[in-house]
Amino acid sequence: MSPAVFLLDVTSGSDWSGWFERHSDQIVSHATRIAIILVLLFGMSRVFRVVLARALRPAISRAATARAEDPSARARRARALSSTLNWAFGIFLVFLGAGLLLAEIEVDVSALIAGVGVVGIALGLGAQTLVKDVINGMFILIEDQYAVGDQVTIAGLSGEVVEINPRRTVLRDRDGSLHSVPNSTVTTATNRTPGLGRARVEIVVAFRDADHAARLAAEVAQELASGTPGVTNTPQLADRSMVGDGDVRLVLVGGAAPGMRWDVEFDLRRRLKRRFDIEHVEMRFSSPP
Repeated sequence: MSPAVFLLDVTSGSDWSGWFERHSDQIVSHATRIAIILVLLFGMSRVFRVVLARALRPAISRAATARAEDPSARARRARALSSTLNWAFGIFLVFLGAGLLLAEIEVDVSALIAGVGVVGIALGLGAQTLVKDVINGMFILIEDQYAVGDQVTIAGLSGEVVEINPRRTVLRDRDGSLHSVPNSTVTTATNRTPGLGRARVEIVVAFRDADHAARLAAEVAQELASGTPGVTNTPQLADRSMVGDGDVRLVLVGGAAPGMRWDVEFDLRRRLKRRFDIEHVEMRFSSPP
């Protein structure tokens, strides 16, 4: 029986008990199938959440181990990624359930689908950037390009990541200003804190002082390793090269714990400057080429 005939019969003035007796089988049949559809949709949602959690946990753990990431940051990234995927799957289930329920009550959904298609095209054209933000944000989270607390350069801005979600990344620069960067604009991401950091300091000395400066730098590096927290590997002389007219560049490279790279570099520079001044050896700091 079509919905129109069914509704006409309801409103025709017949007594309710007789009407219910005539249509009890149809009502029970529809109600049972609708209940089954709702239970299946709920079950699909729960299964997706469980499977997603089990699939994400090993991948995130491997990435966190490689980055020496703390458990709280790992949990934040897992929550952001799982909530995004659950939201997308939930939208899919809503449309699937609506179609199944309308078909169950014998509503012709072809015209509705055509109308929704037109509206969808219009919304899609207007929301291209939003869709691109979400897709790019999901890849940032899945690939672990950066996380909260990392020092990064994205979209021409540098700072500490204070928030990241599928739509945007929020940075705090050295002045304390917050920058909200849409993920669709992140084409290249430079992460300067990928787990265990590398402290690097370059100094330039005169050629005649090169050997003496190298010995002083080695002594300062040993003092740094024993007196500065966050040093994981004693800085070593990694390179010695000629620059300019008769000057020599000495490059010291050592290991630093996550988030401690700049403290280690600052302390190494301070100790080098103080020691070289005591020994009356002229030097200057150089930026990496």
